Amino acid sequence: EENTMTSIVELFPKCRKLAYDSRQQLSQVQNGILPPSELYLSLEELGRQLDIMEQLVHRESAAQRSMWNRKILELRQDSTTLRRQGEQFDRMVHTNVRQQREREELLRRRRRPTQNGKADERDMGNLAEEAQSLQHSTQKVEEILVSGQASYENLVDQRGRMRNVRRAVMNIGNRLGLTNATMRIIERRDITDAYLVLAGMIITCIVIYFCWFHFD
Repeated sequence: EENTMTSIVELFPKCRKLAYDSRQQLSQVQNGILPPSELYLSLEELGRQLDIMEQLVHRESAAQRSMWNRKILELRQDSTTLRRQGEQFDRMVHTNVRQQREREELLRRRRRPTQNGKADERDMGNLAEEAQSLQHSTQKVEEILVSGQASYENLVDQRGRMRNVRRAVMNIGNRLGLTNATMRIIERRDITDAYLVLAGMIITCIVIYFCWFHFD
């Protein structure tokens, strides 16, 4: 089997390459170049390779297991984020296609001869304009939601990276003998970063709320 023939050191670059390729595929999906199914296949393969890595972790030393578990977790978080963004875009596209079909159906009915003549034609025209306006507003709101979700996930990712940096600095500080005052400064910076992340989340929610009612 693959996990008996491959070491975790050899498998990790392959997983990073799969994650990088998946990010490129997400961009292609959002630009209409690639179908979402191709992205999902790459993410499924990444998930399988990460499962193998988790099995190989148990063969490493205790110190190495902690490092590899952190790397696997980061790749799984990247995979989850990419899948979520792909699914959101896929839903948005399907919603736009459905609304376009409904609009075309309204226009088709408008062209049919009716007994009420101009009154019916005027009503159908109003319905078509409302459908077009609703489609435009929905598309704008969904774009804002996707952008807000991406911003939120980036903030969470940055906070996770800051925690890793803080942990590494603390380890180095223990080895080099940094003073307690210096460590307290680092801890206060971490709290400040947490407030910045929270403020960014709140501002993003306010913008989405404002745009929702503005476009609605």
